[in-house]
Amino acid sequence: MRLFSTNNPEKYVDFGEAILRSLPADNGLYMPENIPVLGDGFWKDWKSLDFQEMAYRVVSCMLQGAVPESELSKIVKEAINFPAPVIRLDNSCHVLELFHGPTLAFKDFGARFMARIMAWLSRDSEGTLTVLVATSGDTGGAVADAFHNVPGTRVIILYPTGKVSGLQEKQLTALGGNITALEIDGSFDDCQRMVKAAFLNEETSKACNLTSANSINIARLIPQMLYYFEAARQFEKPPVFVIPSGNFGNLTALLLATRMGLNIDHMIAATNINDIVPQYLSSSKYEPRPSIPTLSNAMDVGAPSNFARMKEIFGGEWHAMKESISGFAYNDEATCAAIKEVYEKFDYVIDPHGAVAYLAAQAWLTEHPEDNTVILETAHPAKFPDTIIEQLGKDILETPKRLARLAEEEKVSILMRAEDEALTSWLQDHPS
Repeated sequence: MRLFSTNNPEKYVDFGEAILRSLPADNGLYMPENIPVLGDGFWKDWKSLDFQEMAYRVVSCMLQGAVPESELSKIVKEAINFPAPVIRLDNSCHVLELFHGPTLAFKDFGARFMARIMAWLSRDSEGTLTVLVATSGDTGGAVADAFHNVPGTRVIILYPTGKVSGLQEKQLTALGGNITALEIDGSFDDCQRMVKAAFLNEETSKACNLTSANSINIARLIPQMLYYFEAARQFEKPPVFVIPSGNFGNLTALLLATRMGLNIDHMIAATNINDIVPQYLSSSKYEPRPSIPTLSNAMDVGAPSNFARMKEIFGGEWHAMKESISGFAYNDEATCAAIKEVYEKFDYVIDPHGAVAYLAAQAWLTEHPEDNTVILETAHPAKFPDTIIEQLGKDILETPKRLARLAEEEKVSILMRAEDEALTSWLQDHPS
């Protein structure tokens, strides 16, 4: 399997270099040289396979022998050891629950797979692998859990101060061991920019043996394809996937899945007021801007990294992207109303990100009432207790034990200015 940079399609690297380096030196993003199509044998059996076996076959096809099959089978089955159930709200609206992993967020799919792939790729390395990651909420927790005390690795998490929920913050800051949390006095966009700058600083990147666990790393997107296959096979008619979107890794993973042959009806990008991609789909103008904090904090992204991959997949053709993807955006007031509506109509508690997707699904169904929509519920609502209690007027959620136990843990973080030099200087002072 070879991959190229979106900024230089003439230069290729192998799978291992793309995963362990994460970001090309030219500041592009790695993309597969070709996206293989699943054969007839897969489609003949795919609805009868268990989730793990189906997942292994999809990943095996994508990686094209980059990892020995016996190792890959073990990696996939260890990483994807929890379900992704589809819950019916009514005949037209369904919820794909992606919060049944250890940190109660969809990021567990990517982080657990990535940790095992990186461990295998660096199995003969004598140095320490530094996993550098920016988070607006759930990514950091999932990565911290997946890599916690993994030999030969350390994790450095950047997160914006005051812009993640209390329980999300504890997932980043309370594990200790090989996990270090840097609390950035700025936004998620600042965190993401600082991470990229560290990678592009050749001296720092080499000295610290940097790799990334953000969705800039293609290893995050490969396992995120899998739950689309799992959901789609439960419908006779190809569904419409409604994706709460920030950095657009989830939507890009669906695009990869469709290029492998997954048949869907349509895809919807649902954002909060950080609506850069919906605006692009409407006007053909891509205009990144500073992000604005919202209740759906994981979507507070003003310059989505994966937009470069989206453009690459569509060959830069705006009309082609617009035909495949519809964009909707909603503010916090609408999000709060949706949380109430979903509970009152369906007796279902939905988190703020899923609520944004629910609004987009309802807008779509107004014009397409015969479609089956599938909302991605990307995080357990218990991660947002203040918002849920405020909107529903009572605490109706039982916080899962693995989340509740963090509440009493001590937060340990290092405050840092939102400046590229602050991070590179810190990394140079702490090379391992």
